[in-house]
Amino acid sequence: MSALSTKRIVLAARPVGKAKEDDFRLEQAPVSDPGAGQLLLRTRYLSLDPYMRGRMEEAVAIGDVMVGQSVVDVLVSNHPSYKAGDVVLAQTGWQTLSISNGERLRKLDAADFPITTGLGVLGMPGFTAYVGMRLIGQPKRGETVVVAAASGPVGSLVGQLARIAGARAVGIAGGPDKCAFVKNKLGFDVAIDHRAPDLAQKLAVACPNGIDVYFENVGGAVWAAAWPLLNRLARVPVCGLVSQFGQQTPPGPDRLPATMRQILVKGLTVRGFINSDFLDQFSDFQREVSAGVSSGQIKYREDVIDGLENAPKAFIGMLEGRNFGKVIIRVAD
Repeated sequence: MSALSTKRIVLAARPVGKAKEDDFRLEQAPVSDPGAGQLLLRTRYLSLDPYMRGRMEEAVAIGDVMVGQSVVDVLVSNHPSYKAGDVVLAQTGWQTLSISNGERLRKLDAADFPITTGLGVLGMPGFTAYVGMRLIGQPKRGETVVVAAASGPVGSLVGQLARIAGARAVGIAGGPDKCAFVKNKLGFDVAIDHRAPDLAQKLAVACPNGIDVYFENVGGAVWAAAWPLLNRLARVPVCGLVSQFGQQTPPGPDRLPATMRQILVKGLTVRGFINSDFLDQFSDFQREVSAGVSSGQIKYREDVIDGLENAPKAFIGMLEGRNFGKVIIRVAD
């Protein structure tokens, strides 16, 4: 009988409003030996992503391990496609050891790129940016693209793909350091601090010809500032609404009638999407973006925090914009 145990973080309570550290619980649990066709995995890096906040509402049961994708080492393999020592991506959740039946695994090669890129620019966040821009936004040369959370793993690639397509990229980020990174390192044409009291006026100045693509991943005040500037036939890919997590009712007046009228009159395309609906495009994404990373044309930034026990605090900080780049928990070296 196995004497192994895993350290794991489970959902302790449904969040009311903003997520709190008390909504999580760190515990120890036994791990069985892998059976026929199974693998024993050790988590090396854990990805923290905004979608997890939505899963806390109902998808994760109280007492269950928080969901999440990880870079893991295969410790023991009884599966024909994997061997001990392989490094793979897996949906392990927030825990140090786990058992897998081999489904939804993808091998990584550390010789090509740092393995953490599989959780960021070459993984799910990067693919989200790619789907939203290449398949929905489809920016054209000379058009204007606006994206919030522009220093994060999704927004940073959105703006760079816009520039590669010949469009202007306007990024909105939090604070002077992030804005400097967006403009000077990532190559956006303009960077605007979302904390500015005159955000709407600054965005209007930055977009004298209006907005052709607004990549929506935040909502709230940024959406309110961008909405009046949308041009006729503008495209709005919607991948998230981070500012609205935990809100029971939207603040302020009912804007739905005016919004629907604008969609009608301007012929807008507003499309929500989940990147997993486009997995047939994943190989194209990998080929294009990995080539850009290799050449230095596409840049990225990671925010790595040590220790699984620090995941709840880091997760809450990410939702509040305290991170700088793709948030990754280093669980084990």
